[in-house]
Amino acid sequence: MAKLKGCFGKLAIFLVKGNTVWTPSKVIARLGKEINDKSSYLYWAYKNGIPVYCPALTDGSLGDMLYCHSIRSPGLLIDIVQDIRAINEEAVRAGLRKTGMIILGGGLPKHHIYNANMMRNGADFAVIINTAQEFDGSDSGAQPDEAVSWGKIRGSAKSIKVHCDATIAFPLLVAATFAQRTK
Repeated sequence: MAKLKGCFGKLAIFLVKGNTVWTPSKVIARLGKEINDKSSYLYWAYKNGIPVYCPALTDGSLGDMLYCHSIRSPGLLIDIVQDIRAINEEAVRAGLRKTGMIILGGGLPKHHIYNANMMRNGADFAVIINTAQEFDGSDSGAQPDEAVSWGKIRGSAKSIKVHCDATIAFPLLVAATFAQRTK
């Protein structure tokens, strides 16, 4: 976090020049550039021009830094509507191509990617990895068939929910699939 706090000082100065309106994904891309750390997924997303959408940008430490910066230097504007339009339009523009989701955890990010795929009549593949249970009625705990009922995942889709901590399951998934291709 110290590395992030250090780069945020430079980021905040850059952001307010000219009262430019930023989106959460543009802020995150700038963080990826400023972090300049090859072990960071934000670094690689920035390097490869892959947008990282975060509808809850103000949650946690980054939100605290944005708040403090806004008191010292008012003028920073972050438009979340541009990002929701961008993620939904990416799904819609996929057209006849297939879309898939790998969802680590739940809550707000899960809901946003589900809804984006609903705009195109559902995703074709879905892997949901989290520890949330279905009994409490939360969206995080819902099984894939609940998303099928809303049109967020297609009825013909291949989907699975893995009940496991994502920090355990996802590295195993990567090692068994994507990582094998790089050898």
